[in-house]
Amino acid sequence: MGKLYRVISADGSAFAEVLDAKDIVSEIERIHKTSAVVTAGLGRLTIGASLMGYMLKGKDDSLTLRVDADGQTGQLVAVSDSMGNVKSYVNNPVVEIPLNAQGKLDVGSAVGHNGTLSVVKDLGLKEPYVGVIPLVSGEIAEDIANYYATSEQIPTVCSLGVLVNPDLSVKSAGGFLVQLLPFADEKCIDIIEKNLKNIRPISAMLADGVTPEEIANMLMDGLDPEPLDESEPVYKCDCSRERTERVLISLGKKELENIAEDGKDISVGCHFCGKEYTFTPEEIRSLAGNQ
Repeated sequence: MGKLYRVISADGSAFAEVLDAKDIVSEIERIHKTSAVVTAGLGRLTIGASLMGYMLKGKDDSLTLRVDADGQTGQLVAVSDSMGNVKSYVNNPVVEIPLNAQGKLDVGSAVGHNGTLSVVKDLGLKEPYVGVIPLVSGEIAEDIANYYATSEQIPTVCSLGVLVNPDLSVKSAGGFLVQLLPFADEKCIDIIEKNLKNIRPISAMLADGVTPEEIANMLMDGLDPEPLDESEPVYKCDCSRERTERVLISLGKKELENIAEDGKDISVGCHFCGKEYTFTPEEIRSLAGNQ
């Protein structure tokens, strides 16, 4: 399971949250059998969703991040609940492209530089909140920071990282968010900027055994950070046979009757976990009869 840790400055003007997500991203690679660059891209989006979802207030609130761009991965989607538990999927799990100029996985090119990031918050209201912004880079972290700056007017620093071993297993994965509250003064901003200049990449620190608590205190060094809370998020799919039945019912009575007429079992797979639910023609007719 992951380890998510949050701290706040003593004066309450800034806070940081840090997530060690190696287990979560390892599960992504296991389920979706992603190539290295897709593990990194979908991993970053999923880590970002967990960090953002954990900031939701209501127990039943959820957050969805969706990237639609012109890269080979196709659409990427990550969903988080308010405890940071996540699930995700990608249209094309295997993409092979050259490393970037720095010799690293070229997530931006795989995802695409031209497209949008959509943020959907289901807060239990009549309609969900939906924010859509153009991608800045396709590298995910910059795009999330830009979302906060443009859509919520919250100064935010976001860092997301995934290191993939040659055998495609996950060496380390994690991320952090630092946000300033409206009354943060220039001194607070200067301290955080200095801390950020001196901090190493999140994936490298986690690979070296630095803990989320230690990273959070580095980010807030000089601001007398105080612990807020912590969580142990996991990759968690909430699909079920009952949910799948509701999806089938939404097709309508006529369509279900046509499916049943074929006389064959049908299988419906979950995008997020790969689990399949099989229905006989008799079960399909029963669903049609419920309408």
